[in-house]
Amino acid sequence: MAKFSFRAAGSFMLAGIVFTLCAGTFAQLPVRLEHPNPQLMREDWLNLNGTWEFAETDEEVAFLGDAVYPDHIVVPFCRESTLSGLGRTGFIKNVWYRRRIELPETWTGKKVLLHVGACDWKTAVYINDALIGEHTGGSVAFAFDSTAALKPGGNTVIIHAFDDTRSGVQACGKQSQKRESYGCLYTRTTGIWQTVWLEAVGQTSVKRFEAAPDISNEMLHLNVHVDNPGEGMTLSAVAKADGVEVGRMGVTGLGTAVGLDLPVPQPRLWSVKDPFLYELELIVLAGDTVLDRVSSYFGMREVEIQGRAILLNGEPVFQRLVLDQGFYPDGIWTAPREEALKKDILLAQAAGFNGARLHQKVFEPRFLYWADKLGYLVWGEFPNWGMDYEKEAAQKPVIAEWEEIVYRDYNHPSIIGWCPFNETPPSAAPLQKEVVDLTQRIDFSRPVLESSGYAHAYPEPMLLDAHDYDQNPESFGKRWAPSAFETTLPARYGSGPAALPVPFFVSEYGGIGWNLNPEAWGYGNTPESLDAFYARYDGLTKVLLDNRYMFGFCYTQLTNVEQEQNGIYNYDRTPKFDVKRIHASNTRPAAYEQNPPVAEASENLVWTVLVGAQPDGDQAATWRYTEAEAPDGWEQPGFEDATWKEGKGAFGHKDGSEKFISTPWQGKEIYLRSTFNYDGASFDNAMLVIHYDNDTTVYLNGKPLFAADKWNDAYRGVDVTDTVRTLLQDGENTIAVHTRQDTGGQFIDLALLIGSRAE
Repeated sequence: MAKFSFRAAGSFMLAGIVFTLCAGTFAQLPVRLEHPNPQLMREDWLNLNGTWEFAETDEEVAFLGDAVYPDHIVVPFCRESTLSGLGRTGFIKNVWYRRRIELPETWTGKKVLLHVGACDWKTAVYINDALIGEHTGGSVAFAFDSTAALKPGGNTVIIHAFDDTRSGVQACGKQSQKRESYGCLYTRTTGIWQTVWLEAVGQTSVKRFEAAPDISNEMLHLNVHVDNPGEGMTLSAVAKADGVEVGRMGVTGLGTAVGLDLPVPQPRLWSVKDPFLYELELIVLAGDTVLDRVSSYFGMREVEIQGRAILLNGEPVFQRLVLDQGFYPDGIWTAPREEALKKDILLAQAAGFNGARLHQKVFEPRFLYWADKLGYLVWGEFPNWGMDYEKEAAQKPVIAEWEEIVYRDYNHPSIIGWCPFNETPPSAAPLQKEVVDLTQRIDFSRPVLESSGYAHAYPEPMLLDAHDYDQNPESFGKRWAPSAFETTLPARYGSGPAALPVPFFVSEYGGIGWNLNPEAWGYGNTPESLDAFYARYDGLTKVLLDNRYMFGFCYTQLTNVEQEQNGIYNYDRTPKFDVKRIHASNTRPAAYEQNPPVAEASENLVWTVLVGAQPDGDQAATWRYTEAEAPDGWEQPGFEDATWKEGKGAFGHKDGSEKFISTPWQGKEIYLRSTFNYDGASFDNAMLVIHYDNDTTVYLNGKPLFAADKWNDAYRGVDVTDTVRTLLQDGENTIAVHTRQDTGGQFIDLALLIGSRAE
């Protein structure tokens, strides 16, 4: 018999095993009993949520079959949650669950599948001591055929999960790698955290299907995957609207993948304002005998990219998104009840949001069902934090599980796009490219954002984004003014927001802290009053709504989460603010909806380099520079800089930008000067291309050309046509730069270009 060592309230130890006495507590805990997957429902299913025997150990144990399990736990809640009945938040690597089950007599002769909605991280399932399957990954559902292991009468199910968030091999999302929560990392989830259930299916059955709406042709393209097809079998698909049949199609002679086009005449489109769902039934028959019957649903809607716009059913719908971490005070990653999933969406909509980034977590199908029902736009993400991107042992599980996720959620009309990574370092680029390519092969109907924020390395991105927590509406507005997008950057400068004529949005902003306790935090300085909070919120949001090149925004965040207290609502979902005032700011008209950038923004310009940056190669400028404080007049053309050092850009020391740096700079300030000649040729546009970190001022011939505080994380184009026309002189010109480093890395490099329209 295996021995375990635990510390738990209300327990006693016997022969090295701790027994927990909590029967009264367990009787009062909620149990999730709803069907876990509304997109693939059958009549014969058995929910296994509720009280299971439980054991945990850091030691490697081959198998706990007949051992005494010292505790009980309420599934599907993780051991760290109070709803599990345990509330243990310390590290543990191995958790074991055991339960006795009996099958309904009506299931005799059918195939029985055991489903686990999600279990973090590496799972093995046993029935009557026989291993029936293993799965790696903590976010998505998996199922094993348990028929051969089952016997008449009682059966024993054992589920073992191995979970080591500190290994670097696992994708953990926002789970803390320290004993306690800190920063933007929170309480861990170990083991089972979604519904466990049994399902009886026919010997021939539907495994999964992909549904692709085709609005112009009034049909739904179906690709149905069939398990154990046979000669002479038929697959029928039936579409209903409010219970009335509107379309039917059948195919005889089945393979493992069956394609059919289901008519949907005069389709009623799914939208934010009218989230209409059709009912779908898939039936497998052998003659007149029904072998399998699946109930599902679908929405008729299409997503497409035109120029810099993402269109929903051909319309420019501005995506007013909120960051949703999907954490609950009592359930951690698991909602206490289904009603809590629906409530989170309703809370967001009450605040004027029409969707969410489902952040660093794969949300359960019941949440997506309510998003489908309520007309809520969401981006499907993956909990990539915590993994070492260069470890092959970490990469393979991510690729395998992401494929499972895309197939699992393919049919939800609410999912408007995919975003597999968040805030990744440059070392993640090879993995990101492989995952984006995989996603596009599976799903050509939605845009894929390679990684939200920071490092973008995909050579031909479908869209781009940025994170910006600047709390000053004025400087925030200068950085995200429409003028920054009106001229397309030459491709050599990389993938800044204006570099390619693709859709763009600020996918994290705000995060304004309010009513913080001493251990909590929010972004920026706390507003002095509620009125100051509303003014800042409104000012930041208005900047993005007023830019026609923004297809959306994403505010951080919906609720407080533990020590991160920058939510619109408290962690317990009670309001922190006058929600009507937040709603008014979020729902003011968007320039994107009134004048969408459906055509490419390129002006067909031929660019001439006056001052070159590092990406300009041989045309990169040589600068005189000093890290000492420069005297008055240093920016003027006649200043004597012969004693200054000489170097080429970029100057700095910044993670992720090493490939651009030609001259190291690690001090607090740097002053740069260079001269160039202009031959007086006419031009239509002038653009400053600049990557700066932090506050920077640029002078042309002694006069201010550009100024900005904070930083940016890529080469960005700034239209300086009017100022350059005024300051540029025939012959020799002087350009001067002052950059101040604050915290983190430092970086400065720039180019000055003039452009003429091609004939």
